[in-house]
Amino acid sequence: MTTTLSERVSQSAFDGSMLRVVLLMDLHEGAQQRFFEAYEQLRHDIASEPGHISDQLCQSFENPSQWLITSEWESAPQYLAWVNSEHHAEQVRPLGACARAMRPLKYTVLRETGRGYQDAQRPTGARLQESPRLGAGVVRHALTFTVKPGSEKQVAALLSSYASPEAKVDGHTRLLRTSLFMHGNRVVRTVEVRGDLMSALRHVSEQPEVRAVEEAINPYLEQDRDLGDPESARMFFMRAALPAVHHVAAREAGEVDRSDVRRHALFYPAKPGCGPALARFLARQDEEAAHRSDAPTVSSSIFQRDDIVVRLIDVRSPHGAGLETAFGIRGPRKAAVLARLMAGPVSSPDGSDGAASAVRHTMSLITDRRAPAER
Repeated sequence: MTTTLSERVSQSAFDGSMLRVVLLMDLHEGAQQRFFEAYEQLRHDIASEPGHISDQLCQSFENPSQWLITSEWESAPQYLAWVNSEHHAEQVRPLGACARAMRPLKYTVLRETGRGYQDAQRPTGARLQESPRLGAGVVRHALTFTVKPGSEKQVAALLSSYASPEAKVDGHTRLLRTSLFMHGNRVVRTVEVRGDLMSALRHVSEQPEVRAVEEAINPYLEQDRDLGDPESARMFFMRAALPAVHHVAAREAGEVDRSDVRRHALFYPAKPGCGPALARFLARQDEEAAHRSDAPTVSSSIFQRDDIVVRLIDVRSPHGAGLETAFGIRGPRKAAVLARLMAGPVSSPDGSDGAASAVRHTMSLITDRRAPAER
């Protein structure tokens, strides 16, 4: 059975749906009042953010140390613009200092029922998700950071030599795949998880072999961090987070595991303020490729934070064969759009060097590790 495009797009921040964000928090003993005061400041700050609709603060009636913050946004890109900003990191720092654990969850709004919603006036720019998305239960996430220029070879050697962590996290969560790329002095690590992402990331960070590598690359990082300091580590990984904003499977499920499928990543630095538009543009190109029977693309994920955009593509062809079809932007009109959105050179005005442009953006694969098949 052939799947439709809507069934192939399992994740998208670009469909205009309202977003509800849920933040679960477990507070340190005696931190409730300090946390409440920090929230009061944050809610005033966040009220002026574009796209913010409302928020709620809830305290568990069973356990007073457990709190829940929910917020509603007109769309995912508006929320991501705030949560990925530097001032957000500073705004939530007082909250994080009160918590033993924080777990953010993000949902697009599919239905609203009940008397309260019947009478409510929804903001003009907000709408519901049209239909449920299908998928294989896989969560994708990425981290990105830069290392000191001149240290790239040492960092690549460290990041490619560690032993893989245990794939099984618990009875519900499993680490499926970790892929690591570099472009100049920028590192991008992507992970695929079945189950709970936060549990998987915590599991990986606790593995001795992973901790040893993280400590070994510390001297080479452009942004200092102290993994022994929970607040320093939390702020580093918050700033390094590169969220997945779009995923499309161009072919039937299971094809990504074929032996002739290769994984590639492309790095697209956007002009200031153009990151969301560039990510949306690339997502449209990948959706169009999903329609073409001649396209070698098996699946594509777009990751975006501020003006950093990374495109992760699984391709059923050797590297270099059909490169423009798989990676490039075909045609002068689309090449011109890309040129307006990207920092630096893109391609010739007539779009004739789409493959060469793709090569310039292709990242170097450092390691690509798949979990062994479940027994």
